[in-house]
Amino acid sequence: MPPTDVDAVHARVMSVRAASGRPIVVGVSGYCGAGKSSLARALVERGGGIERIRGDDFLDPVRSHLRSTDWSGVERGRLAEEVLRPFREGRPGDYRPYDWGARRLGEPRPLPDAEVLVVDLIGLFHPETVELLDLRVWVDLELEAAARRGKARDEALGRRHDRLWDEIWVPNERDFAERFRPRDVAHLIVDTR
Repeated sequence: MPPTDVDAVHARVMSVRAASGRPIVVGVSGYCGAGKSSLARALVERGGGIERIRGDDFLDPVRSHLRSTDWSGVERGRLAEEVLRPFREGRPGDYRPYDWGARRLGEPRPLPDAEVLVVDLIGLFHPETVELLDLRVWVDLELEAAARRGKARDEALGRRHDRLWDEIWVPNERDFAERFRPRDVAHLIVDTR
């Protein structure tokens, strides 16, 4: 992702934070493999009181591997109650990230003490969570290209998920986009071609 895009997003984040007078949540969404996590990490590196919570901490390992029209494997209710609402309200709290090694919810962690919280996650711009995001950033990349990138990333990490990509994740993305139009509710669109 070009640095100028990250700089522009960072400037917008800082502007929204200054205008809000309270901690804000930045939601970064897009198709699997589009570059959501790369953008989120780059925003944290730019500084300004920004912390990140990984969206993968809110995936159900069984349901995220099943077909659904609404990415039902994304635990948006848990994300909203444990992270989004308390953070925006400036309340201390704990959240339980999913422990992928142990295959269960992990030990509670305190919410970050920050001015801005970035959450990058598939299926994030959904009615359960969309209004809890002060700034919604859509990482824009055509679905097939995003899937190719995601498959290549997985392969480089020693994971072969081609069947999941082809039979589950890409159809889930297509159905979610058709049903909820996440790109249309974004405040900011970042092209990652």
